[in-house]
Amino acid sequence: MSVKYASKSAMRSLKNIAHGYSETQTKVRSATSNDHIPPSGLQMHEIAVLSYNPIDFTEIIEIIDKRLNDKGKYWRHVYKHEN
Repeated sequence: MSVKYASKSAMRSLKNIAHGYSETQTKVRSATSNDHIPPSGLQMHEIAVLSYNPIDFTEIIEIIDKRLNDKGKYWRHVYKHEN
């Protein structure tokens, strides 16, 4: 793992804690991150399974809504969500 990736990962973890994101929201944020690597099949499967729970579904949609409204350099958030 590169130092750059490790620092981005650490920063993302700190943001998740600081903003009080749930485990479900953290998974969606990870799957729709601005990294050039697409989400794994396992990540997508976990989110799909979580979407059957009404509370988790709401949390998933909240993050997706935020991602869909991202602009500029965060274009991958939207792109990854739609693929």
